[in-house]
Amino acid sequence: MFHVVLFEPEIPPNTGNAIRLCANTGATLHLVKPLGFRLDDKSLQRSGLDYHDLASVEVHSSFDACLERLAGARAFAVETTGRHCYSDLKYRAGDAFVFGRETRGLPDAVLDRVGRETSLFIPMRAQSRSINLSNAVALIAYEAWRQLDFAGAAAAIEPKQS
Repeated sequence: MFHVVLFEPEIPPNTGNAIRLCANTGATLHLVKPLGFRLDDKSLQRSGLDYHDLASVEVHSSFDACLERLAGARAFAVETTGRHCYSDLKYRAGDAFVFGRETRGLPDAVLDRVGRETSLFIPMRAQSRSINLSNAVALIAYEAWRQLDFAGAAAAIEPKQS
């Protein structure tokens, strides 16, 4: 499907939410060390609930190791200073979306490696600073999946007639 990359995530519930989201969309979650928590953290487990076994999660020792694993994938950095609105691009299976730390975003070196010219932003009001990491992941992941016609999604359940 596609790849969600969390670069040095710091807040366990955000990562737990991303695990759950990736399990539900078929995306692979890539976590780039150092992590701001242990993978057995209780709040991470709580927010991911029972989705840990359903999600494909890979942990990488460095961003270079992650990029090596994603060789051949188109990568998009997601940042408030991105150049393209996330809903304006055409995505394809195998694309990777790179999200930065909750408190500092992506460092310049990572933005340069991924490519600033293909970076994405999520529109928000002028006085706003940022969107919660797990919410940002959800927006991008579902837009990419929508563009892929929700490939692999379960059939919709017909509502009961009363």
